[in-house]
Amino acid sequence: MEARYFTELSCKQCVNAAELGFDFSFAFQPIVRASTRKIISYEALARGTAGEPFLEVFKHVTEENLYRFDQACRVKAIRKAAELGMTVTLNINFSPNAVYKPELCIRTTLAAAKEYNFPVQKISFEVTEGEEVVEKAHLISIIREYQSLGFSTAIDDFGAGYAGLNILADFQPDYIKIDRALIDCVEQSKSRQAIIKGIVLTCSLLDIGVLAEGVERVEEYRWLRNHGIDLFQGYYFARPGFEHLPEVDPALFEV
Repeated sequence: MEARYFTELSCKQCVNAAELGFDFSFAFQPIVRASTRKIISYEALARGTAGEPFLEVFKHVTEENLYRFDQACRVKAIRKAAELGMTVTLNINFSPNAVYKPELCIRTTLAAAKEYNFPVQKISFEVTEGEEVVEKAHLISIIREYQSLGFSTAIDDFGAGYAGLNILADFQPDYIKIDRALIDCVEQSKSRQAIIKGIVLTCSLLDIGVLAEGVERVEEYRWLRNHGIDLFQGYYFARPGFEHLPEVDPALFEV
């Protein structure tokens, strides 16, 4: 997508972000800290109004409405989190290619946080590493702007995208989320183990948190926990809850 497309857009479109021609809602999946056995945040995952998978929603998203969809996701996620009484951090996915100027495009998010009385410090923005960014400098400027405003930031699907560890040489998010492809049967794979150990060490030296996402089995959780990872997300703990906040059984941490 051409970056100049967004430079021609007016900030007035933020006001009309909901005018997409289709509707959607959210499911929420918990992120946990093993050392405290507590939920520290929920990731907002776009779903159809009847709980349909994200792809059913995304098939309506085009180059022309991507910006408005991105803005609508932020507002709807914050509103729903507030309605559900969320007291922990809210993780919102965003598309860097839908942000034409970070200091302007964040205004809708700030306004929604104020309107729904949701603290900015409890909002974390995730960018999917697999989404190729037109200009890496643009992504860096977004991350830095968001961090300066008090938002935390994360790179989602880390290890499955176009940049890998190289992207950390230029900027440091608050944490990265190791992709499920590296987590899968890690206790049986020396190559996956070596890569994850390298990621954990690198992030430790750069003061970046590490989260293992897509954890589905107790064996995966046990190996990751024993090798320095404290943050987790995945079906092992809880599936996404459509329009509600799932709880996590404390017994799952006792392995």
